[in-house]
Amino acid sequence: MRRDGRGRGAGVAAATALVCALGMSAVPEAAYAAPGEPTPGPEPGGSGGKSLDEVRQEVEGLYRKAGSATDAYNLAREKQTRQERAIVKIARAVVTAQKEMAGLRQQAGAMARAQYRGGGMPAEARLLLNGDPGDFLDGVTLARKGQQATHGLMSRLERTQAALDRYARSASREWERLDRSRAKKAAAKKQITAKLARAQRLESRLEKKERERLRWLEEEKARTAQAKWLGSGILRDVGTSATSSGRRAVDFATAQIGKNYVWGAVGPDTYDCSGLTQRAWAVGGRAIPRTSQEQWRLLPKVAVKDMRPGDLVIYFPDASHVGMYVGGGAVVHAPRPGRRVTIAGAGSMPILGVVRPDRR
Repeated sequence: MRRDGRGRGAGVAAATALVCALGMSAVPEAAYAAPGEPTPGPEPGGSGGKSLDEVRQEVEGLYRKAGSATDAYNLAREKQTRQERAIVKIARAVVTAQKEMAGLRQQAGAMARAQYRGGGMPAEARLLLNGDPGDFLDGVTLARKGQQATHGLMSRLERTQAALDRYARSASREWERLDRSRAKKAAAKKQITAKLARAQRLESRLEKKERERLRWLEEEKARTAQAKWLGSGILRDVGTSATSSGRRAVDFATAQIGKNYVWGAVGPDTYDCSGLTQRAWAVGGRAIPRTSQEQWRLLPKVAVKDMRPGDLVIYFPDASHVGMYVGGGAVVHAPRPGRRVTIAGAGSMPILGVVRPDRR
């Protein structure tokens, strides 16, 4: 992608300028009725007499709830992966400890057999019965070494056994956590599929013209919100320069424009909102959390007026959506099922806050 003088892709600069222009103009098309006008003649099983704007609100609400459940699903899946890795690590440690235990037991057996061959008499007693002073002194040295070896062997046996017991307890805890993560993941998936199916049924019952109008209503709402955000004068303070890491992240994210949203996806062909930002920042050289809620919780926060390209804009009170600021008052994001990765106004959705993966 060719860069302009400010270090952002020229295509991104043009797109963000268009977003700003659309946000400021936000004029409804004359061919459409007012947003609150009812749809003519509800079909059986259709919108139930609701206005198209009411349908839009219901569909939007369902996708928002599905987005929250997607975050829960992604977090549970990430925890499940970590727990599975922890169990594998514990299993490998157990194998190593068991091998060490087998070797120690062989040594202990050899020492017991040696003592049996000596008549079962302790080394200290044999020394006292030895009448040769030189042999006695040599025997004392050997006895001490034997005692040290025996003590060391017993200590290693105890430590190894304690390690095996600890591994067993850890494995039990990880299995319990894994079961909980699997249950949460399954519950979230059930909720996601139910919400998505309901939203898709609502949309499918609309005629083609109504579906086009529904999409226009969504875009109109976003344009109005963006215009209001821009009208606050926020861009007077917002930064325009990105770090080298931020530029790489922005370049990657904008290169994904046009790819489909799929919940739980992290690329390369489809993404959900946080899958896109996580992957973009991996290319930028920073590992960040998987979900928008964890990104909001764990990454350094910055004021909206201080954001710069590459920063992540977190949306809605439950932090259920995220986009990447690309400059010019715009973000790149994966909106929802049925939509594609696109450029949108940074203020087109309710902003919760901004986080910076490469704060310095």
